[in-house]
Amino acid sequence: MAPVAPPTGRGAQARARILARTETRLDALLAAEHAQWAGVDARAIAPVESVGQLVRAGGKRLRPAFCAAGFLAAGGEETDTRVVEAAAAVELLHAFALIHDDVIDDSPLRRGEPTAHVRAIEQHRALGWHGEARRYGEGVAVLAGDLALSYAMRLAQELPAPARGVWGELVTEMIVGQHLDVAVAAEGVADTRLSEYIANAKSGRYSIRRPLELGAAITGNTTLAATFEAYGTALGEAFQLRDDLIDAFGDADVAGKPVGADAENNKMTLLMSLAVGRSERVRDLVSAGGRDETALRAEIAAIDVRAEVERRIDTLVDQAREALANAPLPQEWREELAGMAVAVAYRDK
Repeated sequence: MAPVAPPTGRGAQARARILARTETRLDALLAAEHAQWAGVDARAIAPVESVGQLVRAGGKRLRPAFCAAGFLAAGGEETDTRVVEAAAAVELLHAFALIHDDVIDDSPLRRGEPTAHVRAIEQHRALGWHGEARRYGEGVAVLAGDLALSYAMRLAQELPAPARGVWGELVTEMIVGQHLDVAVAAEGVADTRLSEYIANAKSGRYSIRRPLELGAAITGNTTLAATFEAYGTALGEAFQLRDDLIDAFGDADVAGKPVGADAENNKMTLLMSLAVGRSERVRDLVSAGGRDETALRAEIAAIDVRAEVERRIDTLVDQAREALANAPLPQEWREELAGMAVAVAYRDK
């Protein structure tokens, strides 16, 4: 698991220690759940194991890192156990989202391992069980995702009221954004404004802004709300644009998941919306039924939208840094959050 940014300063080291305690909390919760359901029936541990396998496979721990950063930057004490509960909750919420997203997109790999529904489909076929293997696999994966959500909600319900309010917004925005993503892909709609909203709701806010706000809300400090909104909104868009570039042009071995899935699944990403704005040919390919993925990717490469996206990412990172310049933050946290912005926006997976 690669850290979001090297833990060099005191704030970064405190963040790293909170993340280490978060890992311990996740391990303890999953171990306790495994033990409880193993006592009921061997079959009952399958969804627990699916959640555990995804969580333990690594990942960037981006959302827990920003939750911890928001908490510490707002003056929270490192020893406060509530930030660990919140950080574990956002990681379990992410597991819920990934498991369901993999079913929706029929993704074969996640974090370098077969996805939950693929493993279940293969098990059904190998053992010659009754019924349709695909329906079984997708069904049990959906239930595993639901279980991850139930764990996340269990942890979040103990947070202070202001933090629970942020949590509710985070969960709702992410789910509605995901629905819009699926709907727009099915309709073949080329709408830049809607694409921007979807990207921010299901990814940008959910990954950066809301975790920062969640951490700060635990402390009761409201002075950083405007800062985190401006910083999180800019960096959230940069994060999603980098995600789009990785999917369109990245290395599957480095990313730990298939690339090219957005084009294959008709996703109207931010990158795709920019390409639509620059090329009538791309617009026609996106709007046509039975999208020609090969032709679409070739046209996107030909118009060199990649360079435009890289420039947009540079601008967004500058905006995120500018949001920190006059914020009521210790200098240490201005520097730390600026470093996190660079690490997130210029990652390769």
